[in-house]
Amino acid sequence: MIDDRIKAQLRRIVGPENFLESDLDRFGYSYDASFVPLNLKHLPDVVVRPATTQEVSLIMKIAQDNSLPVTPRGAASGRTGGSIPLAHGISLSLDRMQKILELDEENMMVTVEAGVRTAEVYNFCAARGLFYPPDPASSKFSTIGGNIAENAGGIRAVKYGVTKNYVMGLEVVLADGSIIHTGGKAIKNVTGYDLTSLFVGSEGTLGIITKAILRLLPLPKRQHTIQITFRNLHESCLMVYEMLRSSIIPTAAELMDSVSLKAVLAHRNMDLEPGVEACLIVEIDGNEEEEMRRQTEGISQLAHSHEALSFKVAQNEEEAEKIWSLRRGVSSALAALAPDRIGEDISVPRAAFPEAVLRIREIAMKYNLTIAVYGHAGDGNLHPSILGDLSDPAVSRRIHGAIEEIFDVALSLGGTLSGEHGIGITKKPFFRKAVGEKGEAIHRAIKEALDPKGILNPGKIW
Repeated sequence: MIDDRIKAQLRRIVGPENFLESDLDRFGYSYDASFVPLNLKHLPDVVVRPATTQEVSLIMKIAQDNSLPVTPRGAASGRTGGSIPLAHGISLSLDRMQKILELDEENMMVTVEAGVRTAEVYNFCAARGLFYPPDPASSKFSTIGGNIAENAGGIRAVKYGVTKNYVMGLEVVLADGSIIHTGGKAIKNVTGYDLTSLFVGSEGTLGIITKAILRLLPLPKRQHTIQITFRNLHESCLMVYEMLRSSIIPTAAELMDSVSLKAVLAHRNMDLEPGVEACLIVEIDGNEEEEMRRQTEGISQLAHSHEALSFKVAQNEEEAEKIWSLRRGVSSALAALAPDRIGEDISVPRAAFPEAVLRIREIAMKYNLTIAVYGHAGDGNLHPSILGDLSDPAVSRRIHGAIEEIFDVALSLGGTLSGEHGIGITKKPFFRKAVGEKGEAIHRAIKEALDPKGILNPGKIW
């Protein structure tokens, strides 16, 4: 527990209105968007909401001096329990740090505080003809700091990459309150170790990201959205693989199987067309109309060579939005089908995507479970969702057996446990299997060097 003396110090730093200690306030900081059950044992002792890097630094100095655990928090949209305060202590929310500090149009970079919403960065830059590509599903409410801490991806990753590809520099508060700056606006920089990349994806275990310099691109002038349905799931996967081997690089290539489609359509009181086993949503972008026409025709030819049942190009923004609403509605629609939905996040090499889908189907049959398969087919990132009732011990055992085998499939195909959601709590038991004993030892050594008291987000990753 945190004594009154320390509480008074923290209250002075952030102000009384940004120091929270009531049971109701603390409960709101005890969970995130993961599948970790609500647990009153996860209540932080206090919540602080600093507004500046200097305030974060002062808080960390107090935490270091008193060996208090600190759990950084953005919008708590994470899916693996990363912002749940397992060790109680201080929940440090960065949601007040919402400034876009500088737009450098000459260098095509933007500097923002950690609490700025991802969609706000996109909209701010787009209004000026610039493009911030990373677009996680949570972009309307997730924050840049959280995106960086988890190395968030999104649908545009197939063409534009993930968050790490756009982080040029960081301001980070270390466990002892020290403030460091990594990277910068120079495109080439090999002065010492790449500390910027070290903090990207570190899940708040090495330092607290307070500011970021992000690389931008010119905003594409044109965009086409295409919906393709198939009579065969495997053929849809093969089509994506062949498309990527051709000269067509889509912005997005999102796959939904029949389980996912039926769930979304049932939510809208609609039936799935007979014979449809998969739906692929493809988005392409570019600057010239001829370029867009060539890509669309190429995708059409590939689709029909793989037994496509339908091929629809959105004619306007409204039609495009209607198509994308199918993909965005999958998660909530599946959650309504069973008491529990355990959504996973594996990533495999793109060429192995069809094989991964096939093996997950076999796992579903082996364990007599409904497993919906959807995800980012263009970059090999799958989100298999297992439906069932975890309160039933027999079903729970089957679900956990299936999860372990899904992870084994990813690793056996040269993939990994997580493409964009991180390790957090939920994947912690499988971490050593993914990185090896020596790999885990290196992680521990880095953690000990930067956080010798182990106060930053304890209990996460391993």
